[in-house]
Amino acid sequence: MQAIDPRTPLRNSTSFGQSAPAWRAPLLGRSLRTLAGVTLGALLALAELVFLVGCGLGLVPIVAVPRSRRAVLGLTHRCARQLAGLERRRLAAFHDVHDLGPYGARQAFGYVARRWPLGLFGGLVVLVLVFGLAVAGSMLSAWIFGGTWGFIEEDGGRVSTATIAVAAIPGLVLLYLNVMGIAGVSQLDAALARRHLTPSTEDVLAQRVSELTLSRTEVVQVVNDERRRIERDLHDGVQQRLVALGLLLSRARRSRDPDRAADLVRQAHEESEQALADLRDVAWRVYPTVLDQLGLEDVVRVLAERSSIPVTLSYDLPTRPPAPVETAVYFVISEALTNATKHSGAERIRITVQATAPAAAFGFTPATEPTSVVVTVTDDGRGGADPRGRGLTGLAGRVAAYDGTFTIDSPPGGPTTIRAELPCE
Repeated sequence: MQAIDPRTPLRNSTSFGQSAPAWRAPLLGRSLRTLAGVTLGALLALAELVFLVGCGLGLVPIVAVPRSRRAVLGLTHRCARQLAGLERRRLAAFHDVHDLGPYGARQAFGYVARRWPLGLFGGLVVLVLVFGLAVAGSMLSAWIFGGTWGFIEEDGGRVSTATIAVAAIPGLVLLYLNVMGIAGVSQLDAALARRHLTPSTEDVLAQRVSELTLSRTEVVQVVNDERRRIERDLHDGVQQRLVALGLLLSRARRSRDPDRAADLVRQAHEESEQALADLRDVAWRVYPTVLDQLGLEDVVRVLAERSSIPVTLSYDLPTRPPAPVETAVYFVISEALTNATKHSGAERIRITVQATAPAAAFGFTPATEPTSVVVTVTDDGRGGADPRGRGLTGLAGRVAAYDGTFTIDSPPGGPTTIRAELPCE
């Protein structure tokens, strides 16, 4: 599955007539890349065979001097990891295999020990292809320019049109089989690497359980922090204003001066309006109900307008993401704006909300359904943000609860960039 460049507008459309040349050139390019990858794999197979022969010879010092076992095995595992690393880069560059790793030294050695016959077979297939093309080229050259060809004894070795016609059909069949052989070697190469250079099912499950346990702990911590913040906002804001409101009304009731009582009632009315505004702010920070009514874009624009630092907003989502994703995106932007306002000393903030989507089938029609939402908040402040701070840690836990990724880049001197990617599936 291939991701569209986030800078490319997802709403653009491509006509059928214009897309035909677009896939022919990539097809030729992919074919040449596959051929180059199989050829390089054959060269690496020779190195792997030499390595395995050296490992066999390395058993001699182990038998003679058992104490050398650790050193020999350490050297063997390091070399195996180096060769597996080269294979991993080759598969990523030429065969678009990017899901390998992590793997251990034993896995790398097992992969190298099993991979070299396939690599040599791929080299043999490439040699057969080169030989067949050379033969076909020499025949065509002799036919076009009137030369002689050494494998034909009649007519002085000259190649006739009938000879070309007879040789064309089996030659094309052999060429097709050879090309399919190269493609098959490429697929087997990728399958073998995925089998030996990826974590086992038990390792994946253990890692997943560990991530879920950590995510659950972080979510509980986030909930507790939210409760403390709500209690603090209510105690320091709304509760204080309600106390002041009660005192003003009490003084107005005891006052014998009508003008004084009216002034106190006016102050109490203003205090009640401010308390109501504070209560709305607290409720907004808990969960903005307008998010369900207006959608993410309008709510994010409200956040940008309410910020005391000028905000540049770039919003490019083709459709509304799911409600949990909208909520997580809202809190990421809200917390990032709060942190930037309190600590960064920034003069400008840039917010980008984009989507990543799967590539359209055959490149004829653009994909419209996003697979994930990417949020980036960048400020030009002093930098040096602490990822272990309460607010950023809470954001990381909130994003992790949705199986998303959260990164912070804040070198001293700035700028600070907070990026979160949340899957929509």
